[in-house]
Amino acid sequence: MARLIRPLRSSISRPSSSSKILIPQLPSSLLAPEKPVSFKNALLVRTYISEMRKSAFEGNMLKLLRNEIQYELDRSPPNEPASEFNSFTVDSRSGEQWISMKKKFGHNEDIKIEATMFDGSVPVSKPGGTGSGGGGGQDVQLHISMIVNISKGKGGKTLEIMCSVWPDTIEINKLFVRKLENVLAQPYTGPEFKELDDELQDSLYEFLEARGIGDDLAIFLHSYMKNKDKTEFMKWMVTVKSYIEKKSS
Repeated sequence: MARLIRPLRSSISRPSSSSKILIPQLPSSLLAPEKPVSFKNALLVRTYISEMRKSAFEGNMLKLLRNEIQYELDRSPPNEPASEFNSFTVDSRSGEQWISMKKKFGHNEDIKIEATMFDGSVPVSKPGGTGSGGGGGQDVQLHISMIVNISKGKGGKTLEIMCSVWPDTIEINKLFVRKLENVLAQPYTGPEFKELDDELQDSLYEFLEARGIGDDLAIFLHSYMKNKDKTEFMKWMVTVKSYIEKKSS
């Protein structure tokens, strides 16, 4: 009997070379998706994420703009710009960096002034200070460029005077007579004003003051430009805000 059991155990414990070993197979649904993600779907996902980031960025920008607009309105809102100064009419030229002023003088003079918003500055000592080492600190004086054109009748020529406007004074830089038509590309504009004889300089300042172009005008222009600077800044912020709020069609 023992001789019969051993061969039986051997046959059970050692499979024949012809026998096959079964390996369990996982469902195909677990190894790979039935439908792979297409390029189109991936592109849609990226677009969605990009739009979400853009929306968050624009929302934050709008919040900052609204806060800044409200802050300016609460702190120091701009005033309604003056439409005249002495005998000059004033054109604020909304949205531009210039203003225009006009008046008539005498029987045949037409005076036109064009002035920029603040276009520069120079450092100055604060009142009571002695410069950089005196403890008084430094301040700045803002600068305005101004062009005065004075024409007489229909002669076709105008006296053009280029000036610097400081907070309480006007400084002549150059003057020359030019044609209104057929203007030369590079006309000779004369020497620098400071190179002229002192008496001639004084007489030209008196010439301007007689026409209402003096220290009072300088004070007015600096006050006007401070207000215009606020007004244009507010308009700029509102325009940018409106553009961002506008949805693409």
